[in-house]
Amino acid sequence: MLALLHTSPLHVPVFEALRDAHHQGLELRHFVDEGLLARARREGPEAVADAVRAVLGEAVRQGAAAVLCTCSTIGGVAEQAAVTAPVLRSDRPMAAAAVAAGARIVVLATVESTLGPTTALIRQEALRAGRPARVRTRLVEGAWECFASGDTEGCARLVAAAADAVTDADAIVLAQGSMAPAEHLTTTAVPVLSSPRAGLAAAAAALPTG
Repeated sequence: MLALLHTSPLHVPVFEALRDAHHQGLELRHFVDEGLLARARREGPEAVADAVRAVLGEAVRQGAAAVLCTCSTIGGVAEQAAVTAPVLRSDRPMAAAAVAAGARIVVLATVESTLGPTTALIRQEALRAGRPARVRTRLVEGAWECFASGDTEGCARLVAAAADAVTDADAIVLAQGSMAPAEHLTTTAVPVLSSPRAGLAAAAAALPTG
């Protein structure tokens, strides 16, 4: 069984749909804690490290063979948690793909607390690959308010418009999983990368076989 740690209930149907489309038969169990992101935005990701570890530990106790953290803001502290099952962050494959695309990477986010962790992740992947990475960040004003109110289409339109305004980049990273719908609305020639599909595939591959 694969457990998923979300900070919004809106992520649950997204990953259920991805499972049904690409990983039929994979058992998912969802753990949703909106308070983790709220506190991390106020106090920083390290402030929720103990709480994240507790949720991950409970997931393992309930039988998870691996855990996927779908929140970019707390992904780093989730990866560092000492639990007895692999913990992956859904945005790491996206970061690796961005580094492979070229050195000029623009990170778009709807909450400021995600910009630092995503930038750090891309730089980690660049070091791992031995490639340069010049990361610029942009906050998409108003998009989070749309998402939080349930207007996911409005959020996607704002994010897509921000992506289409980027011209001098080799890759555009949509830092949060909630931004993924915008990937299909963009018209820019620059590759636009999101995390849910690649993140779930990596987590499924990390599950023990047999």
